[in-house]
Amino acid sequence: MVSPTVPTLRDTIAEDLRAQITTGRLKPGDRLPSEPKLATHYKVSTPTVRQALALLQTEGLIEKTHGKGNFVRTPLRRITYTGGAGIPFAPDLQTTVRTTTVRARGHIRTLLKVPSNTPLTEFHCTTYEGETPRSVARIYIPRDLARTAQLASSSWPGGRDTDRTETQETVTARLPTPEEATALRISPTRTVLTIARIALNSTGRVVEAALLALPSDAADAVFTTHPTLKEKTDR
Repeated sequence: MVSPTVPTLRDTIAEDLRAQITTGRLKPGDRLPSEPKLATHYKVSTPTVRQALALLQTEGLIEKTHGKGNFVRTPLRRITYTGGAGIPFAPDLQTTVRTTTVRARGHIRTLLKVPSNTPLTEFHCTTYEGETPRSVARIYIPRDLARTAQLASSSWPGGRDTDRTETQETVTARLPTPEEATALRISPTRTVLTIARIALNSTGRVVEAALLALPSDAADAVFTTHPTLKEKTDR
């Protein structure tokens, strides 16, 4: 016989605060009592309160602002990433693009399958809903192909003219890097959905590599598979 799991103090505190948020007793934008006050209220230590708050931060229910405290998050509309698109795209999302020249190193060199220090054009794209950042992406194209990849916020996502015949994407959920957390203005404990995408041309050359990050509690990824001609004839 398996004994029932006894909730920890951390879980009990998190559940009480979670209920207050979901029932509307604590509303979006409300500041939670300070950690010492919560510790006194629940008759626990401050580290236990911090553990409970960290759990709620991971769930995306609250966010911590340095020097100000913990606040109930305003729910964000979920956005959808469509496989192969590079970044989420919708009429009410705005995209800013910064372009720079870099050298192929580390993970990027591996993705593009080019020699170390190969010149690349990097496109740093950030999508916004109003003033709220919703995704960040870094797109890398070998310098000799960048001339045909005229990328601008006014033409995204259809402004590239590379010979792409195949796209491979890897989806991962993880904690954000410090750079991603800053760019997305999220807690470093809030999970992000990351998509590493490479595009190949008809000769098998990798013509583009992209690294995309979105807050996972406010994003979906949709991939559509089309049967090949052989699969259709086998039916």
